[in-house]
Amino acid sequence: MTVTPLALTRPASATDALLRRLVARVPGSSGATWQLTEVYTGDPLVELPQSTPADIEQAFTVARAAQRKWAATPLKERLAVFKRAHTIFVDHARTVADLIQVESGKNRQMAIEETCDPVMVMSHYLKRATRLLAPTKRGGPVPFLTTSTEIRQPKGVVGIIAPWNFPFATGISDAVPALMAGNAVVLKPDNKTALSPLYGIQLLEEAGLPSGLFQVVCGEGPDVGPTLIDQADYVMFTGSTATGRVIGERAGRNLIGCCLELGGKNPMIVLEDADLAETVQGAIFGAFGNTGQICMHIERIYLPASRYDEFKTAFVARAEALDVRAAYDFGPEMGSLVSVDHLRRVQSHVDDAVAKGATVLCGGKARPDLGPAFFEPTILEGVTKDMVCGVTETFGPVVALHKYDTVDEAVALANDTDYGLNASIWGSDLGAARAIAARLESGNVNINDILATAYAAKGTPSGGVKTSGVGARHGDQGLLKYTDVQNLAVLKKQVMGPRPGQDHEKYVKSMLSGLKMMRKFRIR
Repeated sequence: MTVTPLALTRPASATDALLRRLVARVPGSSGATWQLTEVYTGDPLVELPQSTPADIEQAFTVARAAQRKWAATPLKERLAVFKRAHTIFVDHARTVADLIQVESGKNRQMAIEETCDPVMVMSHYLKRATRLLAPTKRGGPVPFLTTSTEIRQPKGVVGIIAPWNFPFATGISDAVPALMAGNAVVLKPDNKTALSPLYGIQLLEEAGLPSGLFQVVCGEGPDVGPTLIDQADYVMFTGSTATGRVIGERAGRNLIGCCLELGGKNPMIVLEDADLAETVQGAIFGAFGNTGQICMHIERIYLPASRYDEFKTAFVARAEALDVRAAYDFGPEMGSLVSVDHLRRVQSHVDDAVAKGATVLCGGKARPDLGPAFFEPTILEGVTKDMVCGVTETFGPVVALHKYDTVDEAVALANDTDYGLNASIWGSDLGAARAIAARLESGNVNINDILATAYAAKGTPSGGVKTSGVGARHGDQGLLKYTDVQNLAVLKKQVMGPRPGQDHEKYVKSMLSGLKMMRKFRIR
């Protein structure tokens, strides 16, 4: 692993004045704050206000007032805001990436790629929203004399709880279709990573989004979450399965909808005909991209016994050669974990595995010489289900290698988990790979890719099965979930029921005959 002495200068765009201006958007009437730090160094950045329940209620009051005007705005004018925003976001991508790196510690390439997600979402729904939100006229129960029209109405105010691993992508991308549909948004970012989504809201307002429509509240989940859910008309959450259960239960009690993208223990299956170089490079990203802090990243790799040693040797060599360090340029291949607390979690998973018999093939240790929260790329062998990392999401740069003898065994091992968010299959025979994909219990399956092909396909819904989530983002569903359906039915002539004085038996006979005739001629 390449090591460079730590000598950093914070990006010029992340000025103290900008940071103070961004956090000034956050209500905090109690005066309580949370110190945001530069992850690479641990140095203080700015004090982030912490919102009280009263602050949250006021944010929803302001958002509801703005939402009524926004919903009454013609869709064409609403979409025009996002046409302008698309250009503004691209033009400011480097500043956004600076803020993402400062607050999360990820490497530059991953930060830049994160800035692309909201503009891809905007581009997709700019093409689809007009059709999806247009009234759809359908037939009524009586041909020619009745009609039924599906009308899409905004939910009202959507509460979004965004995670720290992709704060800009989830905080802004999940809000875009909600806003296009005519809703307001109240966002709760993670305290550690509030800067980039706050800057994204500033850019949206520069594009013409009305002031007050997109609110932000901050605080620890247990302090902020209950009030936010109780005030919201719909909740979008990305995070752990444990927290997702709590949110889903509270949303259910409130009789509001929610979409939950939760944890994963994602498998990668390597087939005998896989290309070694491509597969190893894919596994490097799958295990160590964003320092292993991607919901869809790989934590389990299943290798055919015939090629196990070959792959292990190449994979370990490549992992040991990774350029891991703190830098605001494109040099490093891997950056820091998000915090010292999270580093302790990752270290505890590795220590537990080693204590119970697992072997560390490379890595396995924190690297305080690189920065407070750096952890080495780690490959384990001999991981079993009695180990914490054998069944629980580690969410760090830690991956376990497993050997299989038959494809049926590999599929069974991949499915042997409570999770079902993402899976990856590598092989030259695409037909065989597709057949295996159909047998995997996973909301996303990528063939000869880890996750980007599925997640970047904005036209197809992306979500988890089993304990990995409820609902999906992207696709038509990703916008329509933020709407309620109003069924507008019209009766042009009073023909529903017996005519005055008509014998009821004759009416029933006529009605039943009519049903048969309509089916025969496919009228209904």
